[in-house]
Amino acid sequence: MKANKIAMLGIAALLGSTVYGNVRVIKAENNQLEEGLDAIEDAIGKGKDSDSENNSQSASKGETDMQEGSSDNTIGTPDDFPAAYDFGSGKISDFSRNYMLKKMPEPEQNDTVLNTDADPDNIQVLYLWEEENVPAKTTFTKDMTGYFDDWDFRPYVTAIPVAKGVTPKGAVVLMAGGAYQFRGNYTDSLPTAAALREYGFQTFIVDYRLSPYIQEEGALDVARAVRFIRKNADVYGIEPDDIAVMGFSAGGIQAGEFLMHYDEDVNGTALDSSYVPDELDQIPAHASADGMIYSFYGRLSVGNMDPDWLSEGDLPPTFYVYGTEDPFYDQFEEQYDVIRNIGIQTSRIVLNGWPHGFGSDGGWIKQYADWLEEIFKQE
Repeated sequence: MKANKIAMLGIAALLGSTVYGNVRVIKAENNQLEEGLDAIEDAIGKGKDSDSENNSQSASKGETDMQEGSSDNTIGTPDDFPAAYDFGSGKISDFSRNYMLKKMPEPEQNDTVLNTDADPDNIQVLYLWEEENVPAKTTFTKDMTGYFDDWDFRPYVTAIPVAKGVTPKGAVVLMAGGAYQFRGNYTDSLPTAAALREYGFQTFIVDYRLSPYIQEEGALDVARAVRFIRKNADVYGIEPDDIAVMGFSAGGIQAGEFLMHYDEDVNGTALDSSYVPDELDQIPAHASADGMIYSFYGRLSVGNMDPDWLSEGDLPPTFYVYGTEDPFYDQFEEQYDVIRNIGIQTSRIVLNGWPHGFGSDGGWIKQYADWLEEIFKQE
């Protein structure tokens, strides 16, 4: 990893609002969003040369699951992706502030997971909730400006099918990171979806609610997506239990909140008594595995190391991926040990010399896919 590759990831100062096809890059207009961008920039850091003294020190920390990361097999934008889903090479060396802040296309009409049939053959975008029936505690009004999403934002899911000719093995629900201030879909979840579909996984990217909404509201968005996939498991050619969640940074924390408190039979009424359950709420929001990609169970920037608290979540097998130059490295290490010690099936990949925020880059996707296939066989 060369320092100049990582330096391109600076995202604190944005140049303005730009349109790329159907995808809009937002301008930071308030301190909260800019502080979130600063946090990501700080976490990504400057990186280190692969032969540097600092990396030699990292490699001597005694990590038994450490490996040298590689971009050799990193997948770029597939030829069959529409232009609006162009994420570039998928390599950390090509990340930019524009890619970090590009927004995924929203549903063109009022197509929702409740009123629309699943399409297993094409990219499909659906709102997660019916209008006027979105469980929430937060009131987001028109006069509240400067956030990544507008006040009338509706959470949605983007379904990306397996590659042509590939037999489905299961589904992965993806949540991008961004410090709860933005969703880095074009550096985190979209490149990972493009890679996982080659290994037989139907992928679903959740554009969950961000600030000013709270973590619990985003967890319900994740649950809604899982319910939709389970309802349509036969359409997607998978078993209903062969569904995993995966999150990057804040997206992993969001996945953890779902698994800890808002999965299975918990529905929107747990947070909002005015919510009216519908037929999707009759389907358990069950996920059989979790992928923590430079992330952990806990709150923003703070992993929870309490074994009693973690045990209450009845957590599924969990796969960690992180780099030795991540500022949260020690927390990842500590939680991995805690999770293992309470009997949760775990695995991990630690990339020597890699920072926070590498997305699908680094050579970890194939090992994760093999692990997940084995987990699904255990169900």
